[in-house]
Amino acid sequence: MYAHQIMTRKVLSTTPDRTILDAANIMLRHRVSGLPVVDHDGVLVGIITEGDFLHRSETGTERKRNWLATFILGPGKWAEDYVFEHGRKVSEIMTRTLVTVTEDAPLSTVVGLMEKNNVKRLPVIRDGRLVGMITRGNLLRTVASLARDVPAPTENDDQIRRRILDEIEQNAWCPLGLNVIVLNGVVHLSGVITESRFRKAAIVAAENVPGVLEVHDHLCWGDSFSGFYLKSPEDQKLEEKQAH
Repeated sequence: MYAHQIMTRKVLSTTPDRTILDAANIMLRHRVSGLPVVDHDGVLVGIITEGDFLHRSETGTERKRNWLATFILGPGKWAEDYVFEHGRKVSEIMTRTLVTVTEDAPLSTVVGLMEKNNVKRLPVIRDGRLVGMITRGNLLRTVASLARDVPAPTENDDQIRRRILDEIEQNAWCPLGLNVIVLNGVVHLSGVITESRFRKAAIVAAENVPGVLEVHDHLCWGDSFSGFYLKSPEDQKLEEKQAH
């Protein structure tokens, strides 16, 4: 399997000139731990994550400084830290050194990069522009190991996946973080829905695509205010069956 066959295409992002308050609110509202930063031409220039909010002046968690560090690193490092701790724009606190993959990267390479660099997400780029995102979910390692034994999606599977994504993503009820995996005509839908009716709409949209033999529902329901989440009925039944 390859990056383009599992990546999320509809990616939330921000721009360098937005405020960090805007970025934080987007992350909280959509329950994501990081946002890619793109310029006005769509070129990926950085990423902002929860970790970038750890040492902030608002919370009194600035980094501790001592004379030895000052002697070794000089006051320039203090100036850099000050901008990071007090900056108000995304460009002032975002990470600029990025780990990315291209659409044709094998899934084993994706997992390897995540482990080596200890990152939770990998932007997928084409000619420097952001085209997708792969996040490290609980099943990523499982999917990677299965990929060695299960035949890779065929060209027809890829076409089915693109059609399903095109059909669902154009609607207001599109699940957050929608991901679609197709193997031999069998579809697996995952993402977050905020209303139960969205689940049926997504399933019907997938079922109506020519070539689809079966649709498995892994869409979880989430409440943006309380943070309460429920797994799909299909996944809940599977867990109960495995427990017994």
